[in-house]
Amino acid sequence: MKSIQYSAPAKVIISGEHAVVYGKPALVCAINKRLSIKFTPAKKTIYIDDIFPKLERFVLDFLKLKKEKINKIEYSYSVESSIPMGRGLGSSAAYCACISAGLLELFTGREWSKEEINMCAYKMEKYFHKNSSGVDTSTSVMGGLIYYRKEFEFLKTISSLAIKIPKHFIDSLVLIDTGKPVETTGEMVQSVGALYNKNSKKMEIIFNEIEKATKRIIVSLMKEDLSFFIDNIKENQDLLGQIGVVSEKTKILLNDLKTYGVGKITGGGGKIDSSGYILFLCKNKDECIRQLEKKSISYLQFLPSYTGLIKEL
Repeated sequence: MKSIQYSAPAKVIISGEHAVVYGKPALVCAINKRLSIKFTPAKKTIYIDDIFPKLERFVLDFLKLKKEKINKIEYSYSVESSIPMGRGLGSSAAYCACISAGLLELFTGREWSKEEINMCAYKMEKYFHKNSSGVDTSTSVMGGLIYYRKEFEFLKTISSLAIKIPKHFIDSLVLIDTGKPVETTGEMVQSVGALYNKNSKKMEIIFNEIEKATKRIIVSLMKEDLSFFIDNIKENQDLLGQIGVVSEKTKILLNDLKTYGVGKITGGGGKIDSSGYILFLCKNKDECIRQLEKKSISYLQFLPSYTGLIKEL
């Protein structure tokens, strides 16, 4: 049997993080950073880390649930990634997507549909982020722009939008790295959950406003209205600040950069120190980048990827 290799993209949440856990929609875009895993049949399985055997178990349980005949052959594997880890760009989701696709094929001798791979990857992702909505794995598997809403475990809307982000939007966007948050995404989700349990009415009002911002951002993309997009990015960031997922350090950075554009955190965020990556729209991209480099602030170009999970060998 030959080696099997899959790769999957990172993602950026354009709008709807945290609110998506409470049944509200999120707009997410895959980007051009990818993670790949190569599986090679071997005499003995050698695990690189302690987590992998636990993730393998999710695949085996998934196959048993499907009443699939399992041929659990031994293997070795290698991982390559250009996705920054722990920064809210979905590195764990891409990891889960590639493991699911690779091991499902390795143990059954056939390729699986993206829908089934996503189901398995979502179960894994909940190992990393206990109350995961499933939006990260869905975007990593499907690619492109995803409109995602989970009202119940059995009722999810996962729509690949036919629209693309307009070129003049892309030409103005960068991803600014505030640093790796102290908290994990799971801990940030739990933190928001604690606020929700304390004052559900207030949090529902905020989540409803985030939903409105998400839908208005979709309209702005369809109409190619950059001004409307900017207004709702600002609104989204203000609302995320109200639910306590943006650190003072990150707020200060955004304030320092307001001369050069507007931005919002993307992903789980962080409140103690750093908040991961910021999706930032520059008024003048060249000048904005000069300032970032002057301040020694790391950044990435924002480049959407309309290719999701792919088999590479």
